[in-house]
Amino acid sequence: MKNYKIAVIPGDGIGHEIVPAAVKILDAVASKNDFELTKEDFTFGAGHYLKNGEFMPENGLEILKGFDAIFFGAVGLPAVDDSLPAKDYTFKVRSAFRQYANYRPVRTYAGIDGPLKSDKEIDMVVVRENTEGEFVQIGGQFFPDFENGFGVDTSVFTRKGTERIAHYAFKLARTRRNKVTFITKSNTLINSLTYWDRVINEVAVNYPDVKCERMYIDAAAANFVLKPETFDVVLTTNSYGDILSDLGGAIMGSLGLGGSGNVNPEKDYPSMFEPIHGSAPDIAGENKANPYGQIWSAAIMLEHLGESEAAQQIMVAMDKATADGILSVDLGGKYATDKIADEVIKRL
Repeated sequence: MKNYKIAVIPGDGIGHEIVPAAVKILDAVASKNDFELTKEDFTFGAGHYLKNGEFMPENGLEILKGFDAIFFGAVGLPAVDDSLPAKDYTFKVRSAFRQYANYRPVRTYAGIDGPLKSDKEIDMVVVRENTEGEFVQIGGQFFPDFENGFGVDTSVFTRKGTERIAHYAFKLARTRRNKVTFITKSNTLINSLTYWDRVINEVAVNYPDVKCERMYIDAAAANFVLKPETFDVVLTTNSYGDILSDLGGAIMGSLGLGGSGNVNPEKDYPSMFEPIHGSAPDIAGENKANPYGQIWSAAIMLEHLGESEAAQQIMVAMDKATADGILSVDLGGKYATDKIADEVIKRL
């Protein structure tokens, strides 16, 4: 029997409700498919920072390196500076474990009406470059208290980084509908993003069977609303991907519906799976958070680990649940977080 070592990190806020809910489903589907999940819980996050002055211990990355995957909730609390969680936890893990591919799917959920007028089915994946681009945090503030003060952030687009995320996107498209739309703003960012365009177009030559189109970020944002059904694989930079995937959550009906994976495609390091939303401390502890994004992240994790059948069982069970009206408060329903998990398990 296969056994996968999973580091479970609820993080902060509603992470302590949605992660246990999804873990119950993981345990149930594992028992049905003859594999085991050996789980270990960790307290890393903003709460850990308030107690210990750090988001994870000094050897935290070394600890996590020994796992097959990291199952993560959300990070951040009002009492902690908003600029710290990304720098001291999220970006740290993504960079150290070469999780350069951020896989963020967007789809129509059964029984959930999104805000758009169109009833056409949505099924796309936002593939976000996850370790460089606009979020490398190279820069600084200079003379901030003086009239000539200024702040600088530098974007970095390397050939290696752009090539590898482009190859990932084109290979993914071959398993879907053979279309890649890459997002740019090279008409104004004439150095960094013209290079991004150039390298992606060079990679595209290796995939003649995949349709490749370029789209400016402003047009992409508009088309996510006007005709989202036309997208298949959306290849984006770090910052644009962050924004577009949240817009994708909104057109699904709630950010709480979106799952994701921070993926090291070569599996040299553990990948990390988490919902696209934040820690929502305003509703933490009320057992009303929407767990579907976390549950979808569980399915994405199992797919990555090679348990495709179990992953599909979770997706089918989720669709059955939402079609039957098993919805959280933010979706107009009345079901508590833990009860939604129970209802999904009944439908596995």
